[in-house]
Amino acid sequence: MSSPTIQWYPGHIAKAEKQLSKNLDKVDLVIEVRDARIPLATAHPHLHRWIKGKQHLLVINRRDMISSEARLCWDRWFRDQAQTPWWCDAKAGTGVKQVQQAAIRAGDQLNQRRHSRGMRPRPVRALTLGFPNVGKSALINRLVRQKVVASARRAGVTRTLRWVRLGQDLDLLDAPGVLPSRLDDQQAALHLALCDDIGQAAYDIELVALAFLKLLSSLEEQAAAGVASGILEQRYGINLAGDTAEAHAWLSAVAERHTSGDKERMAQRLLDDFRRELLGPISLELPLP
Repeated sequence: MSSPTIQWYPGHIAKAEKQLSKNLDKVDLVIEVRDARIPLATAHPHLHRWIKGKQHLLVINRRDMISSEARLCWDRWFRDQAQTPWWCDAKAGTGVKQVQQAAIRAGDQLNQRRHSRGMRPRPVRALTLGFPNVGKSALINRLVRQKVVASARRAGVTRTLRWVRLGQDLDLLDAPGVLPSRLDDQQAALHLALCDDIGQAAYDIELVALAFLKLLSSLEEQAAAGVASGILEQRYGINLAGDTAEAHAWLSAVAERHTSGDKERMAQRLLDDFRRELLGPISLELPLP
């Protein structure tokens, strides 16, 4: 089975990147949001261009969707890289207050510098940045405590830049999800597709589902990944041996049982079940030991 080729760079993202470049000079702090299930795949390779010496706050959203063991592994890994990760679940609100306080502390440092230059204090201007559908808008709504920007668990909801004021301390710039114009790392692109962090038009659902089955088999050997033994048999009634031929056979068999033989519908159901945590809290990526 060949890996599916995945590329997605819609016009609204290209337009948003141009708008983003025009607004970067107004920003003091970059709040980068990543998906806890795939913290490496949701790291933009051009992030350093946008930071340009600005303060950087690394927020890892959807902490609820991975095991505590995986979170501890990643937390140690990031701190070893001299980065402090701020873990949150923007949907439920867990950890959001800590993110807000960290951003305000960054503003305090900014205003100390302004005071030393004889300038009046002002709110810190923070840009929320990340791949599509990692939870940037949900985080802003939680911070503001009301729905001020559109938010949904699918890619491409936010299409324009918008400033949102959070009290007297923080101004947030909500930006559309940004992607590299070309996805050279196709394994990372697969992870984006599996987590719904990229538009569905970018990939073939059935091929991605087959790749997911293969990935599950390899992750089952890593305890921190959270893949329960026999989870597919428990959920769908048919065991998966793990090789490529078996994946095709398994998808056909479960399609006969659950979707009247429609493999595409079954592939979509499998992906949706993973995205809704019906297969458990699964980490698609883990740091190397």
